[in-house]
Amino acid sequence: MPIIGAPLFIISHPQLVIAQCQAGVVGSMPALNARPASQLDDWLAEITETLAAYNAAHPQQPAAPFAINQIVHKSNDRLAHDMALCVKYKVPIVITSLGARTEINDAAHSYGGVVLHDIINNAFARKAIEKGADGLIAVAAGAGGHAGVKSPFALIQEIREWFDGPVALSGSIATGGAVLAAQALGADFAYIGSAFIATDEARASPAYKQMIVDSSSDDIVYSNLFTGVHGNYLKGSIRQAGFDPDALPAGDPSTMNFGADAAKAWKDIWGSGQGIGAVKQVQPVRQLVARLQAEYVQARARLALA
Repeated sequence: MPIIGAPLFIISHPQLVIAQCQAGVVGSMPALNARPASQLDDWLAEITETLAAYNAAHPQQPAAPFAINQIVHKSNDRLAHDMALCVKYKVPIVITSLGARTEINDAAHSYGGVVLHDIINNAFARKAIEKGADGLIAVAAGAGGHAGVKSPFALIQEIREWFDGPVALSGSIATGGAVLAAQALGADFAYIGSAFIATDEARASPAYKQMIVDSSSDDIVYSNLFTGVHGNYLKGSIRQAGFDPDALPAGDPSTMNFGADAAKAWKDIWGSGQGIGAVKQVQPVRQLVARLQAEYVQARARLALA
């Protein structure tokens, strides 16, 4: 399937990444999910060795490659350490966020890795490619966690006027039909995060997973209060944390932080995109991907009959 599993802060870990790759979609996780920093070495060894063994046992249907997300913002004091480990393990895909830096791209390219940079508008997209990124992740309106406000129709159209490299589209994608629609718009991949939260392998609390199942787009709030960057969150988790989701104050962008304080915030304030109305149960990753694939085939068949 032309799907990249989005890196989920706190939630993604080797078990989820491996399950995604073995199911045939790109699995990913943020480097910062490994705490302490030394744990990243162990996790990358586990992912690399497990997938290599799986591929040896399944040469006719090997696993998809995996990706590691690097937060390039200045508050990430682990970036050099974590990127060195990506080089050590030759991580196939590096996803960069909140800043485009030439030296990070060069490090990935040194061993043949591919860099995809996530962006929320066309200006940021141009900067990322100018600094050496190989492809883009267009984070459109409705995406979970840190998200933009651009319609996917506008964002992909503007990018494709000048860029013909790999593009993934993020924003409310949780069905096979939406995956096909992303391709019809001009994207190569659908970038799916929230649907993978409600899987057995995800490192989310049972309450978080169930809230994904029980919620819809009406239960999503867009705010910059919690990290200084605008993002989409579940109303129910905001209420549980003692806030009124319908009367949140504005956050301060100067307080943007992705260290321990951010981890504490995201432990209680749960990110989610608007597409979760399609998520009806908690299930294994392989079953979710099978559903997406069946819906994708059905959507293609409907178009062929139209």
